Parts: sequence; structure tokens; C-alpha cells
Amino acid sequence: MIHALPNRFVILISAFVIPPLAEAATPQDVNAAITKAVAFYHAKAAAYGGYVYRYSADFALREAEGIPGADTIWIQPPGTPAVGMAMLDAYEATKDEKCLAAAVAAARAVARTQLASGGWDYSGHFDAKNRAAQLYRRDVDGGLIERKKVPEGEGGWEVWKRHANKNNYSTFDDDVSQAATRLLVRVDHALGGKDAEIKEAADFALSAIMATQYPAGGWSANWDSWPSAPPPVAMYPIKAGSYPADWLRKWPKDFTGCYVLNDNTHATLMSTLLLAWQLRGEAKYLEAAKRGGDFLVAAQMPDPQPAWAQQYDAEMHPSWSRAFEPSAICGRESQSAMWALLRLAAATGDKKHLAPLPRALAYLRKSLLPDGRIARYYELQTNKPLYFERSEGGKGFVLTYSDQKASSNYGWKWDSELEAIESFGRKIGRGESVVFPRVEKERWSSPPMEGEIAMILKEQQADGSWPVTDEERGWMRDASGKKTRPEGGVIYSLDFVQNVKALSVWLKAQK
Repeated sequence: MIHALPNRFVILISAFVIPPLAEAATPQDVNAAITKAVAFYHAKAAAYGGYVYRYSADFALREAEGIPGADTIWIQPPGTPAVGMAMLDAYEATKDEKCLAAAVAAARAVARTQLASGGWDYSGHFDAKNRAAQLYRRDVDGGLIERKKVPEGEGGWEVWKRHANKNNYSTFDDDVSQAATRLLVRVDHALGGKDAEIKEAADFALSAIMATQYPAGGWSANWDSWPSAPPPVAMYPIKAGSYPADWLRKWPKDFTGCYVLNDNTHATLMSTLLLAWQLRGEAKYLEAAKRGGDFLVAAQMPDPQPAWAQQYDAEMHPSWSRAFEPSAICGRESQSAMWALLRLAAATGDKKHLAPLPRALAYLRKSLLPDGRIARYYELQTNKPLYFERSEGGKGFVLTYSDQKASSNYGWKWDSELEAIESFGRKIGRGESVVFPRVEKERWSSPPMEGEIAMILKEQQADGSWPVTDEERGWMRDASGKKTRPEGGVIYSLDFVQNVKALSVWLKAQK
């Protein structure tokens, strides 16, 4: 089995080595493994067609970020959208209609937890009490709910940051609404637009993505009212990234930024729009993706740090987010921004979005840490790497230049992807076709190794599952929150997604 890294974002896993006498996998073996895995997970793990993060092998325990109720599903990956897209990958590889049916069920679970604001919260509910407390657009059977009034008005962070409509909270954070939208768009395409519920939910989600886009092309992390009017350019002018005269060294206890790149938010929005354009052929999605690319070009900071921040305010100054996310240049998000520009250029053939890369690459190479990795944060102007330590007593955070006591809640250093970014930039610049590498959240965008496939097949159980029993991941929390080691192990949605995607990519490559 391919085990997940402790960090929730998966980077690269070295290939497994097949023992010398091991037999190579056959397409028949892989086809059978895929269909068995999907049938098992759909029959045993699904609730209303949706999923959470992990289960005990007997499915008595369920866990996500906390202990979800029996009628709660998770939207944030690797929850329902991620599982559904793996099932759709399985259908595309095997043409097994049961795999498609499982993906459709996941898409309906997503459609039935879509909010009136157009997106999704981290989780979705199907019990009467919790559903009554949320402004879901549909009932549990998929019918649109008629409401006399829903929150709507002029868009923009100055409105949304008040969180006045807590029952209508949609988020782009951690790829939540983006992943849900991609599942709906893909399933709608697979069904040829014939499922009215799924098609309408996909249309509405895409409209929300475009309606929440600022004039400059960026997005906020969340919103809680339908933007009947887009964010006004008078309040959110189109400007280039620039340095503030000074910046606070302590968290201001306020989310002052309106444009967010954190955790690949901007990049996954662009990918979602490009997918919609590629599958639907409608120019409006491409134009919105291009505006996203234009924003990244404008947001590139001037010298001496020509890269990107994690979050910008309306004046295009780097700004604070959470208590350990300062106004700074951000190594990880800079790499994400460059990958997004590469994907846009590759999709459109327009090379203007490659212009920021040479300066950014040169700067980031000079900024690598002694171990060859890239810092999450670099101080504005001085370029010193920044870290945070826990305050005395374990409450709060203190900014520091030393990583000796850096808090363990965050990824302060990241692997450098600069060589790959430069290589792909050159190929795209020459007009060559490219297959993007296994970068974050898209691990199987290129065919896995034979040894990886052999190991996945070897560790799959007869029922189609991949239970985990090791010391690190073979435990869960029960309903009281107490840690326990379930008999038979723990079954992870992340493992299902990774393994089914790997098998599906390999099988399609054979064909």
C-alpha cells in the first residue's frame, strides 16, 4: 500500500521495487482489483453516497477532522469529491457501469450539500436537525428547495469577512468547493448532461466561482452570500504586488487580506475553470482562468523578492492570515503559482503567462535553505526565513528567525520543485506537449511504476480493501474521543483514492 505522508499534502513517493521473481501485473488483474475496490467502498463506506476520511475495518467508527455523525459526510479532500473522482477514474479505465454509478452517487451527495451561496462548507449533513440549520439548495432527495429569500448582495471581502450568514458559509480553502465542483463537472460530462440535478449543481457552482472573482482576477478564501453584483473595482482596484511601508511583527487578530493563494487555493480554482472549459468548451471558463493567470502575473512582487505572497490585501500588499501566517514571501505558494501559470500556458498555447518565471526562479534558487529545501516564509525585503514558536504556556505563537524550536503544527520547509518548473517552462515555451509531473494532490498524473502497481495488488485484501494496522496509522478515536486500535485495522479514504487512481492510470496506459 502507498501510505500517506504525515502532511496532508502528498508530494513524491519513491517507487517500490518488484522482487526479482514477482510476476508482472496484467490488465486483467488490475481491472479486477479496481472494480472490487470500488464495489467494496461504495457498499461499505458510503453514507448517502458520501464519505469521510477514515473508518474502522468493521465500519463501526468514522473519523474526519473530528468525529462526524452517522449522517455527516466530508467535502474537504480526501473526502467525498476525491473518492468520487477516483471512482470516475475507475469507470474511465474499466468501463464498468458500477464504478460510474458509485461516482454518480458521490456527485449527488455533493449536489445535495451545496449551499445557497454556491459552494460548500468542509462537511455536509443529511440529518434533519443539521440540514435545517444550513441553507442547502436541495433536499435529501435532490429537489430544489424554494426559499423566499437567500443572502445576496455586492461581493467583496469587506462584506464576506463579517460572516453574517454562518448557515451559508462556502469556502475555497483546502480545495473544498473546487473539488466538489470538479466532481460535478466531470460526472456531468460522463453522463452527457442528462442528469438534471448534477448538471444544474455544476452550473451553479461554476457561476459562483466566476461571481466571486475580483476585478484583478483573484479570489477570497470564503464567502457567505451570493454575489449578485461582483466585487467593485472602486474598492478592489487592479494593482501590482508591492511592499507595504512597514508590516506588523505580531498577528493583528484580523484577516486583512482579500486575495488568497494559501494552500494552492488560487491554483486549484484555475485548474477547476480550465477543466470546465476543456470538458464544456465554453469560452467564459477559459476567460476566467486567464484572469486568474493575469492576477498571478500582477501579484508577482518586485525586486528584491520577485515571487508571491500567501495572501494580499486590497492594495496588493502581502498581509497576515492566521496567527502563524505572516506578511511575507511564501516559498510553497510561489511554486504553486508557477505551476498554475505553466498549466494555463500549456492549455492555451499563450506564452505571456510564462513571463514571471525566470525572475522568480532565479530569486528562489538564491533563497534555498542549506539543505536544498525552500522556506515557507521569507521576511519582506531582508529575505530572512521566518518561523514561529509556541508562546509560553503553549498558547499563541511568536515570530522567530530560528527553526530550532519551530512549532510542529505547520510545514515550515518544502521540497524544491524549481528544476522541474524550469524544465517544463522551457518545453512549453518551445511549443512541446507536456505531461505534468506528480505534484501536490495530483500524484498519478503520470503512469506509476510497475513495482508500485505490484505492491498495491499484493496488499489489497480479498474484499477489495486496504486496511492499515501499523503503529503510526492503525488507530482512530471512538465516539468519546479516546484513541483506540480497531481490530482489523483502519481503512483510509486517502489510500483508496491514491490506489484506485494509480491502478486506473496504469490500466489506461496499457490500453
